[in-house]
Amino acid sequence: MTAIAAAPPLAHDLRTISVVSIAHGGSHFCQLMVPPLFPWIAPAFGLSNTQLGALMSVFFVVSGVGQAFAGFVVDRHGPERVLFGGLALLAVAALGLGASPGYAALLVFMAVAGLGNCVFHPVDYSILNARVHETRLGPAYAAHGISGALGWAAAPVFVAGVAAMTSWRGALFAVAAVAVALLVFTMWQRASLDLPRLPPAAPTTPRQAGGGKGAGAGADDAASAEASKFAFLRLPSLWTCFVFFLVFAAALGGVQSFAPAAAFKMQGDGVEQVALCLSAFMLSSAAGNVLGGHLIRDPRRTAQVAGVGFGFAGLVALVIAFGQWPAAWVPVLCGVMGFGSGIAGPSRDLLVKQATPPGATGRVYGVVYSGLDAGLVVAPLLFGLLMDAGLYRAVWLCMAVLYALLIASALNVRRAARANRPR
Repeated sequence: MTAIAAAPPLAHDLRTISVVSIAHGGSHFCQLMVPPLFPWIAPAFGLSNTQLGALMSVFFVVSGVGQAFAGFVVDRHGPERVLFGGLALLAVAALGLGASPGYAALLVFMAVAGLGNCVFHPVDYSILNARVHETRLGPAYAAHGISGALGWAAAPVFVAGVAAMTSWRGALFAVAAVAVALLVFTMWQRASLDLPRLPPAAPTTPRQAGGGKGAGAGADDAASAEASKFAFLRLPSLWTCFVFFLVFAAALGGVQSFAPAAAFKMQGDGVEQVALCLSAFMLSSAAGNVLGGHLIRDPRRTAQVAGVGFGFAGLVALVIAFGQWPAAWVPVLCGVMGFGSGIAGPSRDLLVKQATPPGATGRVYGVVYSGLDAGLVVAPLLFGLLMDAGLYRAVWLCMAVLYALLIASALNVRRAARANRPR
């Protein structure tokens, strides 16, 4: 039987979880630094809603593509240095956005922000999976998810508040200051992020490398080693996880874009409470993450917990779609739905870990989590079309379908992870 390694002191894991979670919350905070400023930016440059939406599309396209490649950089150079680079890019992007003289500059610096944002999931999960004991990974993933939700919830309040007191440029400069503070903090706490370095491979002659068959064999071995870096792309579990995260992001994107407005359109009033719905969803999602992290202390229950959480959220979506609710109840129901989605959050992350082959954590998480960005690009287009057609109830029916697909996707990831295990 294989012995389970003794858990390190709790303080060791808590420091790592805390530093990673704070940085993750900062990345989510920076993701929403621009949308709350649309009411100021639009008249400043004479921009249409389509042009404003294109700013976020640029962000998520660059982040999604970059995330797939960031995993390779993490595996090669270590996650802590890549984390520092990501935070530095977010600070530069916020400064550039605040100083932008026109729309073209805004697009350029949104691309820089997307490049900075792309590193966080490969970095975070590489650190957590390597430094936190397996018995504490459930709470670690929960803390990670909670920090992201809190970052999303804090950004609109902070950015709009600073803009109201100063200007939209002042708000973005303040975001840059936050990013710089996070960079200084993570560098100060570098000891909580460092991973052990593997000893360098001993140099070999072509004959040694080729097993005595000459330089040609050595070159073949080098090509084979390079190809092995991409072998994980052939794993069905990788693409099952990618689809899982794309669907998850599409559901999240529905809440962040048009679903709350569609609910109020069905009721005929209360549109001014749309922002409250998003805050209620995010804060309740953070609370659900706490429960979800506790429920998966037994990793065998991962898929079941995810299914229950997504199923609960899907039922609430159906209740909103077919019920006649006073406007005051819509934020409450969004909060209840967020709680169900939050319960599934830590299970979502642990499912990916279970499907990840050894030595490829950064690469796998980079590719898989690019599905999040892909979903966040697709969702506003899908739900925007339904809104333009006046199909408000269909928006919520689509949300329910997405949650049902998430249950099926979670079970598929679980099956794929079992197929990857050595027999």
